[in-house]
Amino acid sequence: MTPTVVLPVIIGGLYAAGVYLLLDRSLTRVLLGFLLLGNATNLLLLSAGGPAGLAPILGYAEPEEISDPLPQALILTAIVITFGIAAFLLAIIYRSWRLVRQEVVEIDEEDRRVALRSGTDADEMDPDDLALEDRPAAHADSLGGDAGGDLAVEGTLARRYGGIASDDVDLPPTERRRR
Repeated sequence: MTPTVVLPVIIGGLYAAGVYLLLDRSLTRVLLGFLLLGNATNLLLLSAGGPAGLAPILGYAEPEEISDPLPQALILTAIVITFGIAAFLLAIIYRSWRLVRQEVVEIDEEDRRVALRSGTDADEMDPDDLALEDRPAAHADSLGGDAGGDLAVEGTLARRYGGIASDDVDLPPTERRRR
């Protein structure tokens, strides 16, 4: 049996197309790219298994004639992993479509603002020295509590976040009951 160049070229083409689709902003194309990567991995594992042989049952054939069952088990595992991640990506695509009626990830202005900040390492920064809009979300001064930054003040947080609509499309915003 002579080795051919066709299978490695197909595997390389599937990997290239999969990576190209993964780098797109459309979540549907990301899903298709991931599926192509999964299929390319399955072909790579199949081709790494060597030539086909007889069934791996003891006493059925000589050990030299038996095919290796490990690549088949790895391919089955890769299929299950690909299916699970594809289902997760489908759920993300559905959720994105329900929320904003589009499945393309837009440019985030917050990411641009963070990218324009200085190159100071985050471990070297003190949250108290940062500007108010750059402080982490859990920092006491960024929550708008009382002067001491007490997070136990429920009324302040309820007044501040009470008017924000829920991110679930089908659920109405919740109203807080008075005690």
